[in-house]
Amino acid sequence: MTHGFALRVGPVAMRIFSDWAGPIADLRRLYADYPQPDDGVASLTAHIGAARPWRRWLRPAVSIGGDFTIPDALPLPLSQGLLAAEMAMNLQVAMGWRQQMLLHASAVERDGRVLLMVGASGSGKSTLAALLGEGDWRLLGDEFALLDLENGNILPFPRLISLKNQAINVLQDRADPSRFGPRITGTPKGDICHMRPRADAISRMDEGGAPALLLFPAFGSDNALRPVPPSEAFFRLTESSTNYVGLGEAAFTALNRLVRALPAVAIGYQSGEQAIEIVEALWNENLGNENLGSAAR
Repeated sequence: MTHGFALRVGPVAMRIFSDWAGPIADLRRLYADYPQPDDGVASLTAHIGAARPWRRWLRPAVSIGGDFTIPDALPLPLSQGLLAAEMAMNLQVAMGWRQQMLLHASAVERDGRVLLMVGASGSGKSTLAALLGEGDWRLLGDEFALLDLENGNILPFPRLISLKNQAINVLQDRADPSRFGPRITGTPKGDICHMRPRADAISRMDEGGAPALLLFPAFGSDNALRPVPPSEAFFRLTESSTNYVGLGEAAFTALNRLVRALPAVAIGYQSGEQAIEIVEALWNENLGNENLGSAAR
């Protein structure tokens, strides 16, 4: 691996290596404002390399690897090298991080309190988090939310935001062009473009917040607002976590405390504007609730 780059995102220090200069150049530009690992030590290592030695030059094919690998993962074309690098880093965090409980979720913060959004791929949680992060909220992360097992806070993990298809144009109308990576076409999920979070998300990546509202969004659904009971919220959060089982009793205790303390609501929406209106209404409705933010106490 002849090309490399290191960075720290919240508490996670990572190093990424590549057989090709292009993906690393994209990472360096998009992550230019991020700090280096403390003391130069990375806790996780990812790499993207040629699937076969000759595939470095002849019809280049990119395989994803690092400290942890998925042996049967299909290689990607070099034109999707940035996507491969981001996937490689995601894989290392998902399989290797044990300091906090990992939730496949998006999170935003305002006034020290955190809105946590959980849903399957395609639910719109990343786009909604990105839209909120361009307004009065601070983006904490769109891929993983880190739940502190001791105090119940959500720690920031503001990696690049992965936008898909129509969401790309929506955000490009709102943010500076320099914050966007190349538009990657021909992926199984359609077009993908990575967007750097706003400067405040990066400069305050060491400042977490107390979870205050748990949201289960579903883009394209006509379903009305539905309160989600703690038992259902607990089950859905365990399904969204990659390290719940590995963390054992500490994760059970932290998650049980979280779902019992937070209001939880499932919403369906048809557009970003509608989703923002729903979020603001729910936030204002619950802001005076004595439970709001109490999961961290």
